[in-house]
Amino acid sequence: MKPTDLVLTPTHLRFLNRRFPRTIGHGGVVKRKKEGDGATPIGTHRLVGMLYRSDRMTRPADWALPIKPFDLWSDDIRDPDYNMMVRAPHPYRHERLRRADPMYDLVILTDWNWPYAVKGRGSAIFIHQWRGPGRPTAGCIGLRRDHLRWIAARIRHETRLVIA
Repeated sequence: MKPTDLVLTPTHLRFLNRRFPRTIGHGGVVKRKKEGDGATPIGTHRLVGMLYRSDRMTRPADWALPIKPFDLWSDDIRDPDYNMMVRAPHPYRHERLRRADPMYDLVILTDWNWPYAVKGRGSAIFIHQWRGPGRPTAGCIGLRRDHLRWIAARIRHETRLVIA
């Protein structure tokens, strides 16, 4: 592991010699992830994008892209664009990225099962704002808003997410 890695431990997320409380998927940490299992997958994952709500915050990093009103994420294994960002209207099951709650105001995208998704292996693993301490995600990593913003501003090209 490198000092610039985000490292998920059993109790926190470590980055640049700091420790951040975090939440993970309600399915725990697993070696073999499946769509809908609510698990967080073990592995070393590249960070491949950052999205943010420009109507709710300033740009968190120079490479972050604004979430538009019709941006969605496909999580339907029948969809040819499974595990990809798509636009509404979209005929397959999907998750809306521009949510009413603040959970996706800032989203860091990992390369989990991307860009060439294996159907059923599980869709996106994001790093996003948590619902609160101890409240699990659907498989993503959740952080306090201020911690997420601090981390987002310091991510570099070589930063990886390491889940052991």
